[in-house]
Parts: sequence; structure tokens; C-alpha cells
Amino acid sequence: MSLRLRLTLLYTTFIGGILLIFGAAVYVLINVILLNQVDTMLASVSREIFRATTVSPMGELRLISLPQLDMTASAYVQVWSRDGELVSASPSIGALTKPLDPIALNSGLTLYQDSYLEGAHLRVLNVPLMLGERNVGTLQVGASLSVVDATRGNLLSTMIVIAVIAVMMAGLGSWLVLGRALFPLESITETVDQINRADDLSRRIPHQEQSQDEIGDLVVSFNQTLERLESLFTSQQRFLADVSHELRTPLTVIKGNVDLMRRIKEADEESLTSIDQEAGRLSRLVGGLLMLAQADSGKLALNFAPVELDLLLTEVFTEMRVLARNRVQVHLNEIDQVIVNGDRDRLKQVLLNLVSNAVQYTPTGGEVFLSLNKLGEQGRIIVRDTGPGIPAEDLPHIFERFYRAEKSRTRSKAGGFGLGLSIAKWIVEHHGGQIKVESKEGSGTTFVIWLNVLK
Repeated sequence: MSLRLRLTLLYTTFIGGILLIFGAAVYVLINVILLNQVDTMLASVSREIFRATTVSPMGELRLISLPQLDMTASAYVQVWSRDGELVSASPSIGALTKPLDPIALNSGLTLYQDSYLEGAHLRVLNVPLMLGERNVGTLQVGASLSVVDATRGNLLSTMIVIAVIAVMMAGLGSWLVLGRALFPLESITETVDQINRADDLSRRIPHQEQSQDEIGDLVVSFNQTLERLESLFTSQQRFLADVSHELRTPLTVIKGNVDLMRRIKEADEESLTSIDQEAGRLSRLVGGLLMLAQADSGKLALNFAPVELDLLLTEVFTEMRVLARNRVQVHLNEIDQVIVNGDRDRLKQVLLNLVSNAVQYTPTGGEVFLSLNKLGEQGRIIVRDTGPGIPAEDLPHIFERFYRAEKSRTRSKAGGFGLGLSIAKWIVEHHGGQIKVESKEGSGTTFVIWLNVLK
């Protein structure tokens, strides 16, 4: 059963229930009003009869003078003695000698009751006639309920017809309205089917901007999800192409050197060095991919402890000066004493990545500047180089996985795979910090890391 049909049945049932309750209330109210009107008329007739009734000095009912005919034309009147004899009756009752209400006749109580007499439905008022505390007879005043029954029957029939028509109209209206309201869901289903059939993540669900409801929000969220999936899929395709290229190059070099040594039948030192370099590149690629996989799955544990950033930066500075040799000058401008709560090895990995990139991509004779400052409750690390800079179109993407701004940075044999900055960003953010970059072509690049100081 479709959602549209289920909701239509639900709304129709709900409307039907409301109409049922409302109809029952109206029916009961009309019934009470009609009976009250009859009871009021019976009470009025009984009062007139009381005023016209006489009792003998012995306390016996001997004579009853009925009121004028127009008063009793719509009422049946009987006066019974205490011995159960019919003393008097209204002309409208004809030759009837049976009590209008046999059950209430000897009850001695004033009662309004329905009575069925010879197929006629009557409303009967039973009133005991008292002389002091002595019962001298019973007065019964009745009226036919045929008009009331007909009115109730017509009312019930009318309400049933109206209820059926209302339920049908509610069902039809709900079906049409829900069809229009749920149409975007059909568009979602159709779009997903098209994506599955064509493997085309560029498709989007049509959406009207003025549709500000839950389904409109769902369409917007779904389109945003498709955009992210398309971006991830594109990134994955780029990654596969990059990794395939990176794997093919070192494997080709390794295989060529092995074939060369097999032909000359001796270990060539230059070939062994080349094999070692390419094996190192493969090791770094696999290591970076493994670390990102662990980070994504939440299995990359960070061992937090107090870390002296000034000592850590000095250590990285010393190692990078050796790496740079005399090709690039590495400077430690200023350094404050800063202690943070973090994983020392991972923070060092971030600094080594940033500084090694700066050294690698800065031309011969260029400079790299390091600094550490304590600003309020945060520590700021700056890594600035005088290299060629990063183009503006590449700058927003450099922290994306597998992205490399090859236009501005010439790759070398020891070049990276576009994973280092993604890993650095993940580590810094999981330390509660931020990493930002500023760059302009021809004016160098500056990376800034903000970390919370340990209190």
C-alpha cells in the first residue's frame, strides 16, 4: 500500500470519526429538545386539568371537567381512581379503556415515560392525585411521538447522507492534495533510479524555491547530499588516477633496474639506490593511506599529554636545517614558551610536513621562516616561505585529500601524494585547533596553526 493511499485512508477515517461524533451529538441534542417540548406541553395540560378537577366531600373523585378542546386536541387524558377504574377520559382518546402507561399507573410517582400502546408510540406523564397525604387517583396525560419519530428518522437519514458525501469528498480531496504534496517524493525516487541506472551523480531533483515545507527541505538536503557524493566521487576518481600514476612510476623504475641487474648479472649500486628511493615512495604512499583510513574509522588514537611547543619547534628547526643544507635558508625568528595538551609525535608530524614542503618547493637561495608566539590563551605557529606561492584557484582546495597544486609547484622525485596537508588538518582539528593558509603567486606561502594553551 502506497504512502499516498495510507495517508488518504487515515485522513478519511479521521474526518469520518469527527462527523460521527458531531452527528451523534446533534442527534442526541435534537432528541432532547423535541422531548422537552412534548414534556412541557404535557405538564401544561396536566396543570389545566388539576384546576378543573373537583373532589366530593368524602374525598372521592366524582366529576372531572376537562379544559377546552383546543388544549387537549393534541393530548390524550385519562383519570383513574385509586381502585383502578377509569373515571374520565378526553374525547380524543376514543373508546380506549386501557391505561396509557400501565407500568406507571400504580407506581404513585410523577413520571415521564415512553409507552407503546396498540402500535402507537406515546410520551406519557403519570401524576398521582393527592388529597392531603391520601392518594385519590392517578392522572395520565399522553401525546403521540409519531412526529418526533419521523423528525428523528429524517434527521438520521439526512446526517448519514451528508456524512457519506463529506467522507467521499474528504477522501477525494485528500487524494488530490496528497498527490500534489508527495509529488517531490516521486521526483526523488525517479532521480535516484536515474542515478542508479546511469551512474550520473550530476543529476539534481527539481526544486521550487517558494516551496518552504518539510518536503522542500528534504529536496534541498538530498541535493546537498548528491553534491557531496559527486564531490567525493570526483575526488576518488582523481585519487585513483593519481595513485595509479604514482604506483606505476616507481614500480616501472624498480622493474627496469631489476631487469638491468639481471642482464649484467651483478648488483649495480646506482640501480640499488634508485630501487631504494622508489620503495621509500611506495612506503610513504601506503603509510599515508593507512593513516587516513584509520582517521576515518576513528581508530587513529591520539596520546594526549603536555607538550612544550617551543622545544618541539626547535627540534624540527634543527632537523630541517640539515635537510635544507645550503640550498634554502631556514630561520627561527621568535619563539615563546608555550605548553599545549596534545600528541607530541602527531604535532611533530604536522610541523615536519609543513616545513619540509616549504623547503622542498622554495627555489634555491630562498628562505623559510619559523616562529612561535603565545597570544592570550592560544599558541600561534607560523611557517612562511619565499617560494612561488599557490594560485588563487588552488588555494581553497589544498587541504582536500589527494589534491596537489601542480601548476605552482614543480614535482620532484620525493614529491608527495596530496595527503600530507589533509593529515595535518585532521591532526590539528582533533587537537581543538585550526590551520590556515595565505598565499599569493610570486610572494610565497604562509601557514598558521592555532592551538589552545594548556592551563
